Amino acid sequence: MPAEPLSCVAPEPVSHVAGVRPSGAVLAPERPEPRRGGRAPSRQAPRVRRDVLFWLGCAVLALVLALVTTLTPHRTWGACAAVGYAVAAELARRAPRPWSGRSALAAVLGAVVVPLALMVAAGAAQSEVYVVERSGALLLDSGSPYVPHPVGVDDYNPYLPGMALFGIPHALFDGTAFADARVWFCAVFLVSLLVAGRRSGRNSPGPGGGSGGRAVVLLAAFPAVALPLVVGGVDLPVIGLMCLGLALAGRGGTGAAAGLAMGAAAALKWTAWPLLPVGLVLLAVRAGRRAAVRAGVVAVLVAALAVVPAALADPHAFVEHVVLFPLGEGGVRSPAASPLPGHLLATYVPGGSALAMAALVAAAGGVGVSLAVRPPRTVLAAADRLALGLGLAMCLIPAARFGYLVYPLVLAVWFRRAEPVRAARRVGRSVGVGRGSCGAPKPPCGGWLGG
Repeated sequence: MPAEPLSCVAPEPVSHVAGVRPSGAVLAPERPEPRRGGRAPSRQAPRVRRDVLFWLGCAVLALVLALVTTLTPHRTWGACAAVGYAVAAELARRAPRPWSGRSALAAVLGAVVVPLALMVAAGAAQSEVYVVERSGALLLDSGSPYVPHPVGVDDYNPYLPGMALFGIPHALFDGTAFADARVWFCAVFLVSLLVAGRRSGRNSPGPGGGSGGRAVVLLAAFPAVALPLVVGGVDLPVIGLMCLGLALAGRGGTGAAAGLAMGAAAALKWTAWPLLPVGLVLLAVRAGRRAAVRAGVVAVLVAALAVVPAALADPHAFVEHVVLFPLGEGGVRSPAASPLPGHLLATYVPGGSALAMAALVAAAGGVGVSLAVRPPRTVLAAADRLALGLGLAMCLIPAARFGYLVYPLVLAVWFRRAEPVRAARRVGRSVGVGRGSCGAPKPPCGGWLGG
C-alpha cells in the first residue's frame, strides 16, 4: 500500500498546549479572574435602568390621578401624561444610554404640550388662571387689578399687581391661543431657567454647568412641574425668576441684573420676597457690598414700580386682597387649606394661628441668623438656604397648599442639574470605562438627558 501523505500542518508545540509549561510541568486549568472586590461575575439578568423606572412611576402617578380626581383639568392632564410617560419609558428602555433625549421629549409632549393645547382650546383651567386674566382687564380699565368689593372666593386676587401683566394678553387678544395666561406663565418660566442655566454655568457642579436646555426639558416633564404648568401655573414664573435672580447674583458683576430679576419676582407674589435677603447676601460675598446695595436698590425700585401705583389706585382693595385674604383674615376664608402643620395648628389648637405665626417668625429668624453667621458662598448653597426657608414657611403658614412645595423642590433640584454628569464621569474613571478600543475617551453622556 502506498504511504499516506504527510500532513502540511505542523504539530502544536507542547509549550503552547494549555496547562503545560515549556519545562513540561502540568498546570491547573486557568480560572476566570474575579472582579475587583473579590466577587465573581454575575450571571443574573440586567437590572431595569433608573430612567425607565422613573418614567414608569410617573405614568402610574398620572394614571392614578386621572382615575381618582374629580377635577376635569386634572383628569385631562392625568390621561395625557400617563400615555406620554409610558411612551417615554419604552423609548428609554430601547435607548443605548440613560436619560435619552427622545424619552424626555416624549414625556414633555404627553405631560405638557398636548394637555395644555387641549385645555387652552377648551378653555379649561383652574380658577387662578381666570383670576389673573380678569386682573389684567381690571388693570387696564381702572389701574387696580383688584375687585373693589369681593363677595366670593373667586373674586379675590391674592397676587401682587405684577401678576396682572400675564392677564393683559387675554384682555387684548381674547379668542386666540396666545391670550391664555398659562402660555405666558410657561414662557417666562422656561426662558428664565434657560438663562439661569447659562448664567450659573461657571458655578454649577458639573463641567461647564452645561445641559441647561436638556435639564429644562426634564424638569418640565416632572409631574410636580408639568401639572401646574398645564392647569394653573401662577407660581412657576415666580420660581423661574427666583432661579434667575440667584444665578445672576452668583455670577457677581455690578448687581443691576440680579436686582432686576429679583425685583421682577418680588412684584408677582409675596412668596418671592425671601429671595431678597438670600440673593443679596450671596451677591455681597461674590462681588462686594457695593454690588449688593445696588442690587437691593434696583430690586426695590422694580417691585415698587409694579406695586405702588396699583396699591394707591385702591388701597382698601389692595389690603383686602393681598394682605388679609392670604392670612385667612379676609371677608372670605382662603381655600388654601392643605393639612400642613400651620393649618392644623390654626384649625384644631386654641390660639393655633398665633402659634403658627410665632413658629413662622422663629423659622425666618433662624434662616436670617444662618445668613449672617455662615453666608452662602455658592449659588447651590444659596439655593439650598432659600429652599429650606421657603419649605419651612410653606409648612407653617396657616393658609397653604401642597402645591406651594414646588418652590423648594425646584430650587433644590435645578442648581444640581449637572451633578449626574460629574458622578457618571467619576465612576467611569474609577472603573476604566468610557474609552474606545484605541484608548481615546468617548464623549460624555450629555447631562440629564443624554444624547
